[in-house]
Amino acid sequence: MQPTMPTTEQGVNHFRQILLWPLQLMPLPEGSPLQHHHQLLEREAADNPWRELADEFCGDPEQFHERHYSEFVTFLPYVQRFLYGEGGGQENRSPCGESPIRVFRRHDVAKVRMTFKESDAPINFEIVHLDLYFFYDIDVVILVVEIAADDLELRQVQEALYRFGRAYPPYWDDDGSGGHCLKRAEWISTEGEVLAVSDYEKRSKYLAFVSRFRAPCISSHWEFLLRPLVLHHSDEEGLVRYRQIEYHRMPLLAYLALDDPRTLSRGDFARLVLVTGAGKKGSLPYSDQHLEGFEAQYCFDRFWHPQAEQPGTRLLSCGHAFVMVGSALDTYFTGLEKGLLGQFRHQFFLLALIPHFHKAALLMLSDRLVTALNRLEIGNAESVKQFKRAIREILEVFLRFSHRYWFHEISDQAQARALFRMTREHLGTEALYTELREEIQDMSQYLDSDSLRRQANTVVRLTVVTTAGLVATITTGFLGINLIDAAHDELFDRILFFALVAIPSVMLTGFAVVKSKPLSDFLEALSDERLSHRDKLAAVLPVWRRKRPPRLG
Repeated sequence: MQPTMPTTEQGVNHFRQILLWPLQLMPLPEGSPLQHHHQLLEREAADNPWRELADEFCGDPEQFHERHYSEFVTFLPYVQRFLYGEGGGQENRSPCGESPIRVFRRHDVAKVRMTFKESDAPINFEIVHLDLYFFYDIDVVILVVEIAADDLELRQVQEALYRFGRAYPPYWDDDGSGGHCLKRAEWISTEGEVLAVSDYEKRSKYLAFVSRFRAPCISSHWEFLLRPLVLHHSDEEGLVRYRQIEYHRMPLLAYLALDDPRTLSRGDFARLVLVTGAGKKGSLPYSDQHLEGFEAQYCFDRFWHPQAEQPGTRLLSCGHAFVMVGSALDTYFTGLEKGLLGQFRHQFFLLALIPHFHKAALLMLSDRLVTALNRLEIGNAESVKQFKRAIREILEVFLRFSHRYWFHEISDQAQARALFRMTREHLGTEALYTELREEIQDMSQYLDSDSLRRQANTVVRLTVVTTAGLVATITTGFLGINLIDAAHDELFDRILFFALVAIPSVMLTGFAVVKSKPLSDFLEALSDERLSHRDKLAAVLPVWRRKRPPRLG
């Protein structure tokens, strides 16, 4: 049942939405011509609209703007090296100083046309950026979609936030349309042509896909956007394959510039940051008990002054969404170069990107750990070897992630530090990191203890064989002291003497290897002064006792 919409709405002068869609990249197949996933997009091909984004720090210094500088100095030095790399210029820049982030952008999509269920009149949103973020040595890619529009109603903004970033429908309404999704989404080219259309209404497609692959299907317009990357659970051919790693709702950032943001009610702010869609004017999206402490939990009101002439800016975050609300009459709030709009698209975007990347990377490693465990067959020696190899690889990747990407603090600026902490707490990345680290350490300890056990068994067996070999060594030593003077005998006699010594020595050594376990127990009992001679003699019996095979049936 669709919510009842009010007849009059607060207008939003300017609206921005940035979607962040983390996806897990599957390991490249053996023998693949690619060393890294992003190399697929470096190829010039007709089916590849993506082009690598030039590093702004390696270009013309005249094109390096003040907003780039402000973005750079927001972060601590080790975060700067993660985001931008280090070095001086392209000509003397070493590979080890490059940023581990590779960004690819496509320019063929100019607009997205959204049709909502309560209205047949579509709304066009400008596509500002379409980017893919790859991270070195981490099998994660993040799709970034930035859209913008002017002069919208508040309910249209709330519905766009609620319905646009849906990878697939969770259910279907009575009219056959996808639940919680747009009625129709279309990518429009720069020439005005329709490039791809959503297919949320194709219920049978999604049901058949899940029944066959036991994985969710992605809407056709999102699949189009990601090509030449292909969905892992599909019949499409492609070297670089992805699959969903989180919930089907994509994390987002939103920017709203209104004439007077103080006209927004508590329920409006709750609907925005909790992304619940539009509702009755003045109503709350949830109960009063559920929203108790809403301001303390979700709002950052250091620069929000609703009683003053200039209300300032209100920042809200629930982990899944970050929202910035301010006055369209405030030039600093709407400033694209030096104002908060520019900061929203750069500093605040990175403040959201980093924790969402952290969570996606941790979930990816956890998934790989579960996959390795599922493939383990205890009785299969080859499976055990592959399991150990997989666990060691996961441990290596986790260590590199911890030292290269994992940050507890990213900025000394009070606002950036507070928002980063708020987002991390809502996402639960700290607890997820601790849990994964303990699981990997348990696996590593198991592998170490198993290796020590095998080494100990080997040492025991070698000790027994060496002890038994002393007999043969002493015996053959007599040949070297001329106990039997056969140096001038016939060759046949000398070979006979050699065989008489070598054959028993080989048999004795082989017997020691076969019986190394009971022999080691006998030697241990023989050296134990607390045992009687009878007990020591009884300990040698298992060496000669033949083990009976188990009866069947």
